[in-house]
Amino acid sequence: MKFSALLLAALLFVASSVEVVASESTTSIMTELMQEKIKTRQKWRDLGVFKSKLYSRLSSFQPCKNGKSGRGKGKESFKCNKIDMTAFISHEDMGSETREGNDVWGWTSPDGREFVAVGQTDGTAFLEVRFDGYLDYLGRLPTQTEPSIWRDIKVIDGYAYIGSEAEGHGLQIFDMRKLLNIKPWWKFWAQPVVFDIKKDQTAWFSGFGSSHNIVANEDTKFIYAVGSDVCQGGLFIVDVSDPANPTSPGCASQDGYVHDAQCVIYTGPDTKYTGHEICFAYNEDTLTIMDMTDKSTNGSVISRSPYQAAYTHQGWLIDTTNQNFLLLDDELDEMRSVGEAADQHTTTYIWNITSLEAPIKTGNYKSPAIAIDHNQYVVKGLSYQANYGSGLRVVDVRSVESDPTGTYFKEVGFFDIFPEDDEQNGGLGLAEFTGTWSVYPYFKSGYIILNTIERGTFSLKLQK
Repeated sequence: MKFSALLLAALLFVASSVEVVASESTTSIMTELMQEKIKTRQKWRDLGVFKSKLYSRLSSFQPCKNGKSGRGKGKESFKCNKIDMTAFISHEDMGSETREGNDVWGWTSPDGREFVAVGQTDGTAFLEVRFDGYLDYLGRLPTQTEPSIWRDIKVIDGYAYIGSEAEGHGLQIFDMRKLLNIKPWWKFWAQPVVFDIKKDQTAWFSGFGSSHNIVANEDTKFIYAVGSDVCQGGLFIVDVSDPANPTSPGCASQDGYVHDAQCVIYTGPDTKYTGHEICFAYNEDTLTIMDMTDKSTNGSVISRSPYQAAYTHQGWLIDTTNQNFLLLDDELDEMRSVGEAADQHTTTYIWNITSLEAPIKTGNYKSPAIAIDHNQYVVKGLSYQANYGSGLRVVDVRSVESDPTGTYFKEVGFFDIFPEDDEQNGGLGLAEFTGTWSVYPYFKSGYIILNTIERGTFSLKLQK
């Protein structure tokens, strides 16, 4: 079940080109996924949630009190629990003409300043997070070719690596240190900088065209473009040890299309692989673990673990040091009411990976809300989940070592950024492709950056 290029129709600004390299069932699943996203986006477009001037900037602290945060009622009032809002800025106020968002990542400068790269359909916007959590818009880098629903960003040593499903986009490499001397608008009415895609990039790598996600290993200085239009959509390897001169030693296509992955230097209990570069890949219908240490042979597959999958999407190690367990999210199980997600409550699958050659699914965690999961990252035992319509969900997963079934996993806070579905299903929400896209929870300040499809970017903070 492997898919080699994931491109949407021109209806949503994406060059349409789909190549299937496996079974008929994969074709139908991927076609359904794309068509559902097109249909849902258009539904909410028709309902007006993408209109110009609809969302106003917020620069004052909005505590979560009595289950609500924000201003007034309606589109600027958000359900919450133990998470405060410190700022909001719309995609339109960040210079996006399409006014639609996707991925988000961050960078902390050597002197401790915190910067954000905000993915949008027509480029990447850059923000600084101030000491009070306010977001200053500094500038943007336009898309390399054309707009696309999908843009993905990772950062290594201050360089942002940006891929997109846009045809011919390749890999943009942008030095975020360029942001250090840009003054925000409130200082003498300085204007945000629109960077030039030819003059202001450190490099542009054209070894692939479109890609679905960008995976970064900060320790090895390698980027892996996945879901691209080459390498059967597998792990396309880019050496960025010299960001100005990126090169590719090859690609790992042994298990075909990879939707997303996490690559680390292995320090876990399976001593056979100690010190190896291991990639945990989310490959549509399996958790696939790969050894990418020897790039001269394009790596090797250690194991492929299927489960009752609808669409294996993304996941993250619970502890990047002991590496005993990971969490996996499936992007279609809630929408299609499959298996353990039959009730459409967001379902996170727990895997014991103490043996890389024989992972075991040990249980699951079910959110109180109905929503499709999208991206999650784990920091100090808390999983920060960006779950489409239900927004940010923070789940305490530290009990996994004593009880890997997930029975004692507990939601410790949430911030729901899509009030439009608040009254659906008895107040539990909808399993649709709306709302939140991704989250960046790694800033030392504790500010959590949440990027959304329709609105813009939120700065949030978990209450102590």
